[in-house]
Amino acid sequence: MQIRHAAPIALFTLALAITGCSGIQGNYTRQATSAAKEKMAAMKSAMEWQTAKQQLLGGDPEKALQSIDRSLALNPNVAKSHVLKGRILMEQGDLDGSLNWFSSAQALEPENVEASYYAGVVNERLRQPQVAITNYRRAAELEPSNPQYIVAAAEVLIDQGKLDEAEAELNSKQTQFAHNAAVNQTRGHIASLRGNHEAALTFFEEARLAAPDDPAIHSNLIASQIALNKFADAELAISRLLKNKDYSDRRDLQLMRARCLVQVERAIEARDLLIKLTTSEGGSADAESWIELGKVSFKLKDYNRARTAAARLVAIAPERPEGYQLRAMVLRRLGSLDQAHENAVRAAAIAPNAENYVLLGLIERQLGRGTEARTSFAKAIELEPTNTLAANLLAQTQNGAVATVTEEN
Repeated sequence: MQIRHAAPIALFTLALAITGCSGIQGNYTRQATSAAKEKMAAMKSAMEWQTAKQQLLGGDPEKALQSIDRSLALNPNVAKSHVLKGRILMEQGDLDGSLNWFSSAQALEPENVEASYYAGVVNERLRQPQVAITNYRRAAELEPSNPQYIVAAAEVLIDQGKLDEAEAELNSKQTQFAHNAAVNQTRGHIASLRGNHEAALTFFEEARLAAPDDPAIHSNLIASQIALNKFADAELAISRLLKNKDYSDRRDLQLMRARCLVQVERAIEARDLLIKLTTSEGGSADAESWIELGKVSFKLKDYNRARTAAARLVAIAPERPEGYQLRAMVLRRLGSLDQAHENAVRAAAIAPNAENYVLLGLIERQLGRGTEARTSFAKAIELEPTNTLAANLLAQTQNGAVATVTEEN
């Protein structure tokens, strides 16, 4: 009988054993399946992140936002995804929203450089300069080999007028970044703001050596050369910059080149360039180019063109003095003194400076209005005590002498 009962007991034991193994195997299978799903979700999240980044760089923030939201739904604990969403929102103008995402990225990964840097960018735009500087400095601590962050901090200080602090910020890494283009360019900006154009020129030249193809550095260099009256060097630099396809249509650079050409006694070339500027698309309303064309035409005794330029200026910028001043100069040369006087009065009323009062006085003296001429020359001296032309003209008028000084008008 005992033997007969052995089979059922053995079968029961075997069943228990099988059931137990099945439970263990089931747990293992569920864990493996869960891990596989997590891995797949992470892969899909990464693919959506990459898509979002490409869409942002391609100028489509709307689609980028949709992609990054899918990435975050699949894997919400990745700091770089929070950073990318912050960047997308920043691009869309949602600065407060973007700042929240940069903050969450910093919470997930305190060592994330981009989170600190972009938080600085947003705080700078929100006009919270001290917070911005703190973030830039944090980024510099996390990635000390990248000069971008100390430059960003220095630029915020420059905007605040704290030039000494900005310089100290850059000098804190002077040895490491002595030849870096961005650092030297920023040093050049500081020197320019201090009026030290020689030092600025040196810094910009150093920056150009490090980044010879950077047009912005070339522009800074040109500005310093002009400030130092190095017009030949500036004209050459501008000509080179205009060969860059991205700068070839820059009207401001062409105008600057024309002014340099005048200074190096190449007035005819300047006039030709200014004629092209004023007759090209947008030229009819370009007051600055018309002013320069009028001046150089007058210098070349091309009075018809100078008169045309004056008329155009009065038409497009009646609130400015240059058109009336130029017209007065031309009419005086042509002998139309009454009309010249009328325009000179208008110029002096709009811009009561020494130059306009000297011009007015010269016309009044030619009209035989000695008392009025003395008053105008005296007014010029009052406005500009160092104006020797006005002083000489006043002395001559008081003595009843004929004009013998060189008239700069």
